Amino acid sequence: MTAVESRPAGTLEHSGHRPTGARVKAFIELTKPRIIELLLMTTIPVMFLAAQGVPDLWLVVITCLGGYLSAGGANALNMYIDRDIDALMHRTQRRPVVTGMVSPRECLVFGISLAVASTLMFGLLVNWLSAALSLGALLFYVVVYTMLLKRRTSQNIVWGGIAGCLPVFIGWSAVTNELSWAAVILFLVMFFWTPPHYWPLSMKVTEDYKRVGVPMLPAVAGNVVVANQIVVYSWVMVAVSLLLWPLGYVGWLYPLVAVLAGGLWLWEAHALRARARAGLTGAKLKEMRLFHWSITYVSLVFAAVAVDPFVR
Repeated sequence: MTAVESRPAGTLEHSGHRPTGARVKAFIELTKPRIIELLLMTTIPVMFLAAQGVPDLWLVVITCLGGYLSAGGANALNMYIDRDIDALMHRTQRRPVVTGMVSPRECLVFGISLAVASTLMFGLLVNWLSAALSLGALLFYVVVYTMLLKRRTSQNIVWGGIAGCLPVFIGWSAVTNELSWAAVILFLVMFFWTPPHYWPLSMKVTEDYKRVGVPMLPAVAGNVVVANQIVVYSWVMVAVSLLLWPLGYVGWLYPLVAVLAGGLWLWEAHALRARARAGLTGAKLKEMRLFHWSITYVSLVFAAVAVDPFVR
């Protein structure tokens, strides 16, 4: 594991008085709400598909709350473990543990508490399969990705991204108490989506990763290599997304949206590769175009997953 010298967390600016309101906001920031929004964006539509209509709304609420607590716990524990490199990266040096608004010990206790609470909530109010999947996602993100892969291999986000795919299984199992091939297909869509979603952002902040010795692919390979990988994953993702239709899980709406959204994704991916091959860098590379579109793509495709049962 790469050793990184950093300024001690908790000594930058808030070692004195810490206002209650700011502290509450800091604990919320530990959960990374914007990332969790994306996870719930995949969980809820899958519940509609599993129910082939409107699922029990109380179940949706509990699943979302449990999912938030679980993912929030994982994110807090991630910040506890990565506090050394977070202090050195421009993108993360305002995180609560780095600034001292939350101490490392508080962050650790908070993360563990959320993990326990979410597991019990799923087990007692949803089902124990969903509880196991939720806990598995948390442990995979914290142990496999953050502790084992992130600082060791350029394939970190490829395999570590599995944690972000598991909400699909959680949403399906919450409704059915089992899994199906439909859930597997949507899991794979997210698996192949994650690298080409995250690598463009990594291309923009490559110097941050180089500074702390984290081998994100853009930090150890050229832009052309990264762009080629993005194109390969993108084609596989779009192809996998279309499998729901021939297997009979969806009607006409979903494949229509998947083809249109996937086509636009492939256009952006190939355009990024063309700019990389032309030697463009900096603002001219426009790598964030694909990053932003990737979020829109997931929103559209999973919205179609939720709506499709009503128009079949």
